[in-house]
Amino acid sequence: MRLAKTMLVSALAWFAVSSGADDAMSLDVLLERFGWDFETAEVTTEQVGDGLYALFGLGGNVAVSIGTDGVLIVDDQFPEMVPKMRAAIEALGRARGTGGEINYVINTHWHFDHAQGNLALGPAGTRILAHANARHDMARGGLINLVIAKVRQDPYPEEALPSITYTRRMQLHFNGQQIDLIHAGPAHTTGDTAVVFRGENAVHFGDVFVTTGYPFVDVDSGGDIDGMIEFCRTVLDELPEDAVVIPGHGQLADRAAVEAYVGMLETVRSRVAGLIDQGKTREEVIAARVTAEFDETYGPESASLGFVDRVYTSLTK
Repeated sequence: MRLAKTMLVSALAWFAVSSGADDAMSLDVLLERFGWDFETAEVTTEQVGDGLYALFGLGGNVAVSIGTDGVLIVDDQFPEMVPKMRAAIEALGRARGTGGEINYVINTHWHFDHAQGNLALGPAGTRILAHANARHDMARGGLINLVIAKVRQDPYPEEALPSITYTRRMQLHFNGQQIDLIHAGPAHTTGDTAVVFRGENAVHFGDVFVTTGYPFVDVDSGGDIDGMIEFCRTVLDELPEDAVVIPGHGQLADRAAVEAYVGMLETVRSRVAGLIDQGKTREEVIAARVTAEFDETYGPESASLGFVDRVYTSLTK
């Protein structure tokens, strides 16, 4: 079950009237209202390269590097999914003749569907890495404004927080390859990380790039539409033509998909900015359907409304 935050915006619409858009709900309530079933959720795997895999479950996509140094993963979904991910990793490890313990996890940002698994992995001894701003947000907790509703993410305890942080770039050497962590400024949040596996020509983009629909710009957490465009371009400049792209949510992609996505972001941003310059209100900008020709690829239209709202808010904040 591969869920993008744009899908959250659409799905929340049906109960917004009864719950009240200004009422912050807990994560437990959100999970209950969506009927997310951790017991029946399955983890599937797809090979990306030699010793590099993508895991799909309930939440953000997970990248897994398995080799002689151990296991490193990117993002960790939910605590309830950790045993299932461990089982999948152990199966992959047995096939390669290596172990299955998770030594490191890199959080691409602080949102619960990518980092809540820290609550299980941190106390078990897994070292957690992230951008300094992501650690700050995890430690503080806060509201995630999905436009239609707000979700309250509780602060993480010390043992579930990243113990290794960076500010602009960080480099690891693990399982025989160079792994670069890149932060190119505020984008989806203020603490996003793209993880580039140089040896396999692959990148995990986190939620700066998704293939399930329109992205979510978490403006209330410092996200920024201009920053999202710049972040994508910065990472693209470092990728070879044949790079494999692991999005925050959705199917694996390639450079061409990211370039098309950036083109969409730039077009929508330009149109919204032009309407703002004309003095249009938020409601008028949303009603203008500036995403119309993109809805077939990134839609549905209901999802675009939340995206346009966030673009407007980013440009007027």
